Amino acid sequence: MSERVASFCSHSISGFVKHNLEPNCEVVSDGLACFNAATGAGCTHKTIKTGSGAQAARTPAFKWVNTALGNIKAAITGTYRSIHEKHVPRYLAEFEYRFNRRYDLAAMLPRLTWAALPTPPMPYRLLKLADVYG
Repeated sequence: MSERVASFCSHSISGFVKHNLEPNCEVVSDGLACFNAATGAGCTHKTIKTGSGAQAARTPAFKWVNTALGNIKAAITGTYRSIHEKHVPRYLAEFEYRFNRRYDLAAMLPRLTWAALPTPPMPYRLLKLADVYG
């Protein structure tokens, strides 16, 4: 399960790194100062200055990050007519579920059914509440 970063501050990044990354991994960033907090959490931090604009998006080190972000945006905007901020975590969770199972599409529906069957009934008023992240 993924975790949403509350903000781009050193405290949030440090907490995220401690809970989600192994202590010896390398964090690669575009130089945003808050990512220096990764070193305090036991990781090494490599900075690649990209600048801004279209040239920055073509930086080879970030090619797959930019590709993934583009695919996420296209999947969400192509699926939903309107996007409300309070539902973004749900949209991302759905995309994550499909992305993590993309190599076995035939098993996706049976797996979803298997997960749904033992789930107890939930009143609609609770089902439609937006997830709270904070």
